Amino acid sequence: MEYNFILKYQIDHGEDAGDSIAERLGGGGCDDALLGLGQPGRIALNFCRQAKSAENALLSALSDVKAALPEAVLIEAAPDFVGLSDVADSVGVTRQNLRKLMLQHHASFPLPIHEGKAVMWHLSDMLRWLQQKMAYKVSESDLQLAEHDGLDRSALPVFPSPSDAAHHALHRDGHHRCHPSRQC
Repeated sequence: MEYNFILKYQIDHGEDAGDSIAERLGGGGCDDALLGLGQPGRIALNFCRQAKSAENALLSALSDVKAALPEAVLIEAAPDFVGLSDVADSVGVTRQNLRKLMLQHHASFPLPIHEGKAVMWHLSDMLRWLQQKMAYKVSESDLQLAEHDGLDRSALPVFPSPSDAAHHALHRDGHHRCHPSRQC
């Protein structure tokens, strides 16, 4: 099965290092990723990886990047944190349609991981809810990928856990309701 996902890293790529990074990634098994260098000190790798499962796709990509760029620090595996527009695009409906569902089914609608100017959810929670409660057709590969993009990076000692850091930062700012699956 084919899995599409984005891994974002912190790495100093300087002005001319883009070619060097691309060569290192290509030689390290990441020739199935499109490299983005838009933000100083960050790279984004848009993968299109063949694997038996989403977990295999993500873990093999993480391993390949770590071997090619040992100095890179993983900061996000996407999609993970999403707004209503992202979810709507993912399932082929309008943002207004999802907002209507949220208001009509507020008791069972997934709890956001962050509320404030931007409201964010875990994509896996939203896709699972739409599939189970609303009988939406959700791609199996999208659901698998969303469930594994929230991998517990603390279980992978070579990778930091930015989602946990973000979770705790959001919790401290007072604009956060803990999701039932997380311990706060």
